Amino acid sequence: MATGRLGVGETLEALNAAVGPGSPVWFKETNARHLRGRDFLAPRSALQARFRDGQVPECVFSAVTCLQGPGVAPVLRCAPTPAGLSLQLQRPAVFERVLGALASYATPAKPASPGPRVVLHCPALRCNPSTLRLSQLRAVLVADHLTRTLRAHGVCVCLVPSVRDPHMATLLQKLRVDWPTASKSTSTETLRTCVLAELNSVSEEETLPPGVLGRMCLKKLVEQRRAAGYDPSIDNCLVTEDVLSVLSELQEAVRHWPEGGYPGLDGDPDSGVDGCMVVHVVSCEEAFQQQKLDLLWQKLDDQAPHKQKHLVCGPVKVAGVPGTLMTAPEYYRLRYTQVCKASALKHGGELARDPAWTESFEVLSVATIKFEMLSTAPQNQLLLADSSISTKGTKSGTFVMYNCARLATLFEGYKHGVEQGLYPAFPIVSSLDFSLLHDEGEWLLLFNSVLPFLDLLSQTVSLASTPGLHISVRTEMVCKFLVQLSMDFSSYYNRVHILGVSIQQKGVCGEYGGRRVKTGRQEDEPGPFPFRNLGHTSLVKCLPAYSF
Repeated sequence: MATGRLGVGETLEALNAAVGPGSPVWFKETNARHLRGRDFLAPRSALQARFRDGQVPECVFSAVTCLQGPGVAPVLRCAPTPAGLSLQLQRPAVFERVLGALASYATPAKPASPGPRVVLHCPALRCNPSTLRLSQLRAVLVADHLTRTLRAHGVCVCLVPSVRDPHMATLLQKLRVDWPTASKSTSTETLRTCVLAELNSVSEEETLPPGVLGRMCLKKLVEQRRAAGYDPSIDNCLVTEDVLSVLSELQEAVRHWPEGGYPGLDGDPDSGVDGCMVVHVVSCEEAFQQQKLDLLWQKLDDQAPHKQKHLVCGPVKVAGVPGTLMTAPEYYRLRYTQVCKASALKHGGELARDPAWTESFEVLSVATIKFEMLSTAPQNQLLLADSSISTKGTKSGTFVMYNCARLATLFEGYKHGVEQGLYPAFPIVSSLDFSLLHDEGEWLLLFNSVLPFLDLLSQTVSLASTPGLHISVRTEMVCKFLVQLSMDFSSYYNRVHILGVSIQQKGVCGEYGGRRVKTGRQEDEPGPFPFRNLGHTSLVKCLPAYSF
């Protein structure tokens, strides 16, 4: 059997190469109706632009049908249709290749050599948690998402600031945000000396507000960096102890990377500040001040990294709430109360008051909050609904978590069934006959969710290729992916008995594992495990890897 990870991108690249030089003509199908007969399509209009009278040469048909190469999916047939040139893959072979190496489709491959180190800075975490604005909460959740994505791709990320407020640490714990803590701040003495030397050289007398060490002119530096995208209205920056503390912590993170935090870094020529990128994740209200601090750092420290990027999160408003009066803790309490009420309506008030369910309600609340905050592109304005949470909608984190619970129950039921001798142990994937998988939902889950997942994940974050000062991330792509995955799985789950119809429900004698089994009618016990369903379960085994 062929080995190596199959990829949608690799297959598309090979298909377009087979057609010849020119603009790409092939695209991947995603529509369930179209996937019944084809997996890729070269539209007729694109072919007419490429070939005279739209007649595809026979050599192109031959090249496409015999398509091979690293990551290229095996082709079953290619044929002209009214829509264009349609191609269908050898689906049983694709099932076997993908499900036989699930880990390579769920986890990005580690880079062969270390890339740039990333210091990810989120200023909102220095705020008082009781007054944390929703736009700042959004920046925190985007920073957490960015950290997880970069680390999944093998990038070493250092998080700044280390949280010193215990109340902020508690809030982050509630939100399932993993962020470092510290008990003391870094020394600002070196930067203070630089500031005083710079101020003395200017020797201008000025009455300053209390607590301000001086005013640093940044106009010249702004003009030098204007092409990068700094705000041209920046003139100067008031230097305080708090400002020096911020810069000192950033300086410490860049110069003294955590020991053991970057495997293979020792002896690497890019291990200095030139091999480091700083990403400031800020709310729109903090963006202007952060540009000032960025420039001030460069002015005071000649070893400050030149590669500094700013990810600015747009404003957040709540429908029915004037201005931006709601704080992050109030927002969390609102969603938690709504989750409890929705659960009480569905399962009864006793469940909502059961302490054993507290953690479940907290998890659902956080999932709802993260989906709301991340389902819109971070750069855009976000409008939150103040309405109650419904367990019947298909566009929320609650719906995704509901389907994760379905999967967990499915796996747990199978595990207990195996322990009780009701199901056979799961066989090796290569022994399964994937030609028995004919339901369109099975191919939909694999082709639209499992196969393209890593390609999608790599598209959500791109730091190296982004010119200028500002960067963007595509958190909404992951949310849309999870919603569509949940909808496809929910439809499949409601239509197909993945573990088989309960033998207790059938109430007949059946053959199981080479012996006869007498059945009863207790519906709460698992039923037989038909051979065809082994392929089903192998498919859904990989789905939790993509949960939120």
